[in-house]
Amino acid sequence: MNSSRPYLIRAIYDWIVDSGLTPYMLVNAGMANVTVPTQYIEDGKIILNINPQAVRGLELTNEWVMFSARFSGVSMDVSLPPQAVLAIYAKENGRGMVFSEEEVDENDTSGSEPPSGGDEPPQPPKGRPSLRVVK
Repeated sequence: MNSSRPYLIRAIYDWIVDSGLTPYMLVNAGMANVTVPTQYIEDGKIILNINPQAVRGLELTNEWVMFSARFSGVSMDVSLPPQAVLAIYAKENGRGMVFSEEEVDENDTSGSEPPSGGDEPPQPPKGRPSLRVVK
């Protein structure tokens, strides 16, 4: 199954822009294949303004987030995998979505144990179910 992150990024981006607000993206700049202006990285993260008036050629695909933008007057191409996006939110009110840094790739079976062929049914998880509020 494909990761839901790229789909959610696109949906939240569209919602923010349709609401007339400014979409900001918090990115894990230390992740592999992340190309961002290094002088703006703080604590391994960078906040990017991805408003349509601030960027050119924005592409939000399942494999890449790519665009061109000006940083201190210098044009730069930015690219990063969707897994590097930690949050997408509206600058004006902070509403959006925060993603877990430890997203598991459901297609990756390396290191996992093969299914057991036993006759016992799988046991349900123990403990109470939990929900958390995402702002």
